[in-house]
Amino acid sequence: MILEPLLPPTPGRPLPEPLLAELTALYASNHAFHTLTGDFPDPHDIRPEQVAHALSEEWSRPGTDVLLARSFGHLTGIAITLARHPGPAGPDPRIGLLLVDASLHGQGHGRRLATLVEDRFRAADRAAVRLAVLDDNPKALAFWTALGHEVIDRREDRRLGRPCAVLRKELTASKLY
Repeated sequence: MILEPLLPPTPGRPLPEPLLAELTALYASNHAFHTLTGDFPDPHDIRPEQVAHALSEEWSRPGTDVLLARSFGHLTGIAITLARHPGPAGPDPRIGLLLVDASLHGQGHGRRLATLVEDRFRAADRAAVRLAVLDDNPKALAFWTALGHEVIDRREDRRLGRPCAVLRKELTASKLY
């Protein structure tokens, strides 16, 4: 698996249609997740313009990186990170989204993607990483805690006020692979 940064589109140069189609298929494959988040009006009918809009909102935040995960040339996942947690909680970077093609769940792709993201933060001399998991997503909480993230707080998310767990992982230890 390789990570490739996705640069934001510029005026007059939108995301290429084939790439946007790949991203839309990835997002659409995770309709169960999007049902929980409410990020799309109809999680069973996610459209390219909605994905493009969601990504443009992510890029509007300073310090955001959108990273595409590819295996054998196929898009297998996406990670969206922030260089610094947006709240007053400290300087830790944040994983805002880690999404793997639903047809690949349970095959280790999520674990590999998370490890690659953590390795990027380690290479940047970051000591820890944070993320939030919605309270009604026990599978995600189990995934992240199995990777060594610990619940450090419970609060509402900043965007929609949904209850969530805030997790943190020290990055000074050796990586999983």
